[in-house]
Amino acid sequence: MTDSPTISRAGLVRVATLALLWGSGFLWIKLALRGFNPVQIVFGRLLLGFVVLMPIALSRGLRFPRGWRIWGHLFVAALIANAIPYVLFGVAEETIGSNVAGVLNATTPLWTLLLAFTIGVDRTVTRWKAAGFALGFLGVVAIFSPWRTADEIASWGGVLCLAAAASYAVSYIYMSRYLTGRGISPLMLSTSQLGAATVLLAAAIPIAGLEPPAWRADAVLSLLILGALGTGIAYVLNYRIIQDEGPTAASAVTYLLPIVAVFLGWLALREAITIWIVLGTILVLVGVTLSRRQPTSASGS
Repeated sequence: MTDSPTISRAGLVRVATLALLWGSGFLWIKLALRGFNPVQIVFGRLLLGFVVLMPIALSRGLRFPRGWRIWGHLFVAALIANAIPYVLFGVAEETIGSNVAGVLNATTPLWTLLLAFTIGVDRTVTRWKAAGFALGFLGVVAIFSPWRTADEIASWGGVLCLAAAASYAVSYIYMSRYLTGRGISPLMLSTSQLGAATVLLAAAIPIAGLEPPAWRADAVLSLLILGALGTGIAYVLNYRIIQDEGPTAASAVTYLLPIVAVFLGWLALREAITIWIVLGTILVLVGVTLSRRQPTSASGS
């Protein structure tokens, strides 16, 4: 695995493709809501993602992890990294635009920084981290535009998106502590986690997903794309980027997702691009950049 400042042409294509797959996910959720409720969408998405990943993982000679303890951690990770945030985004997009959901999703690194400090995982506070978090907060305020009380962004939908981003942040810290670095392939961890999440959503269907879906062609196609490509193939592509180009190149996708979500929302659904969305997106992305900046070593090494 490399992590050089340069990236190959094939790597650039993969990064762009991954950004398109993940960034378009908010559009596919919006379209899938025309025929399915949020729980049905998440169940279908997870099941399709698992069906795509499982044969790929097994064909590489990987085997599912064993032991109740590791599976217990996998189910917790599935709950906070998949089930909860996926459902929250689905519920949120019933009242807000896919573009707004995509931008608010970009606050995940800032939530991770705050949670890591709160629970003592990372108590180092540099001026860059502080500035990054402050700018990110201002970006969220700009997106919500509380002075425009009639705006849909100031609704509970926006709050649910922030809660989903915070859930992702919790999952990153949890998985770092209990799942990674234990000799299990990341691809198999993802496959197992999607399988566990599918079980959780299957259990939720009788409670919240029994209403009959409307089998509209656009909704069905959107769900197929969201699950097979955006949840299945995207995982494989992400690991390929990390393996060939390094984690720095893979992290670049973070900055492209909200841009893709905003553009596709405008192109496909004519969702408005306001000055506050643009300003908020810029502030959030600059905040994420500053929060990830490493202190310069005095020795220059």
